[in-house]
Amino acid sequence: MNHGKPDPHVSRPRKRRAHLIFNPVAGQGNAEARLFVLQDILHPHFDLTIELTEPDIPVEAMAQEAIAPGVDAIFAAGGDGTISGVAHALIGTSIPLGVIPLGTANAFGAALGIPANLEAACQVVIEGHHQWVDTACCNGRTLILLAGIGFEAEMAERASREAKDRLGALAYLWAGLQQLQDQEEFQVSFCLDGQGSDLMAKAITIANAAPSTSVLAHGTGNVIADDGLLDITIAHTENRLEAFNALLQLFRSALTQIPPDRENIIGLRGKHLKIETDPPQKVVLDGEMIGTTPVEITCAPKSLRVFVPLVPEQESNLQKLLELDHAEPGT
Repeated sequence: MNHGKPDPHVSRPRKRRAHLIFNPVAGQGNAEARLFVLQDILHPHFDLTIELTEPDIPVEAMAQEAIAPGVDAIFAAGGDGTISGVAHALIGTSIPLGVIPLGTANAFGAALGIPANLEAACQVVIEGHHQWVDTACCNGRTLILLAGIGFEAEMAERASREAKDRLGALAYLWAGLQQLQDQEEFQVSFCLDGQGSDLMAKAITIANAAPSTSVLAHGTGNVIADDGLLDITIAHTENRLEAFNALLQLFRSALTQIPPDRENIIGLRGKHLKIETDPPQKVVLDGEMIGTTPVEITCAPKSLRVFVPLVPEQESNLQKLLELDHAEPGT
């Protein structure tokens, strides 16, 4: 009898080994307090190593160094830029990415149903359910969300760091309303899966994954993160009223998942896209300005493993499996 003492011969489950990359300047709020909450929630479940991002060290390099034998997961706590940088290092590996949204928009987390609440997002990685999702390569850079050309790129540049700190997500709306009156049309030559075309546009958005709040991405009605396809939306409007109505139609499409019925909005899907514009247009990639056109984008189907919440149907099926697993033989 061991009188309740631990038996040294009984092996205990190994704690999962995880690496947390934390961006202290992402979003709003007290970074030290948020980091303390993360440690308090995650430490009981993971053998956790924590590393803070630094301005002069690329997030991609930090994540690459974190990949080591025995690492079960890498968590990215920050905005979409931080998450994209960590994802870049994990593409093509079996190491899952834990998304802990701390930024202004948190679009990637929202696209996959990951809650923006800190405690709830931690619970997703603790539960450990994962999904393989697509990524893409845009001019040699990793794309997990979307690339914007024209209107969206100019809007993102207008939404300064100061405005995001002061207004939060409303900074993008304010920037968009300002850009409506200034955006000029441009000539587009594009080739999608070998089929070329020329047209005029004011906005082009190429999406791999997009929440409903990424309004300009929903020209196809439903952006699916694991279908092996890029979703391309091309919009051309003659004046501010047309532009405003087009935005409303795209917002309705994002909510209903029904493609917009407007001649000045084109929705396409494909695997490989080349775009040239005249004059050259600014390009924003996953919230970061990367230069100007031309761009070449290729989808990489199901190349990234991400922790995601169980949907109700999955929870029900999991419960049935657990019940069957514990059922008596012959029942």
